[in-house]
Amino acid sequence: MVGHPIRILGIDPGLRRTGWGLVEADGNRLIYVACGSVETSERAALGQRLVVIHDGLAQVIEQYRPHEAAVEATFVNVNAAATLKLGQARGIAMLVPAKAGLIVAEYAPNVVKKTVVGAGHGEKAQIRMMIGVLLPKADPQSEDAADALAIAVCHAHHRTSAALKVAAS
Repeated sequence: MVGHPIRILGIDPGLRRTGWGLVEADGNRLIYVACGSVETSERAALGQRLVVIHDGLAQVIEQYRPHEAAVEATFVNVNAAATLKLGQARGIAMLVPAKAGLIVAEYAPNVVKKTVVGAGHGEKAQIRMMIGVLLPKADPQSEDAADALAIAVCHAHHRTSAALKVAAS
């Protein structure tokens, strides 16, 4: 079975900055495509900030035409208000690719870290370093973009494992 490369959009949702990263999975090979972040103004109203995230992600999808998307699941903060706002940004991060017809997978932060770093409690610096190893051409300008690439890599790894399990049965 000869397949075509699958372009995966990883999204690290955040109200201040939503990171995005694109990789192509061609069998076991990962190819860096692009990464960046959508930034919002802390002075803007919540609704306006969500529109900025929506429009920024829609532009990324229109420009790069991914086949699938993956979003990091929200972890619960001590601050309930911050968790709620993050959840709203995450809702936009799931809505935009879903509305574009993409399958949207979700991964817990510790699954992403374990996949990329080898430990479920890896530090941000370790994630960034491993992204440099796995995707040598990538040069994320923010931690959010590096995290988004890690989410895309995680999805590439887990989607392949799932496909192999289905093929074997």
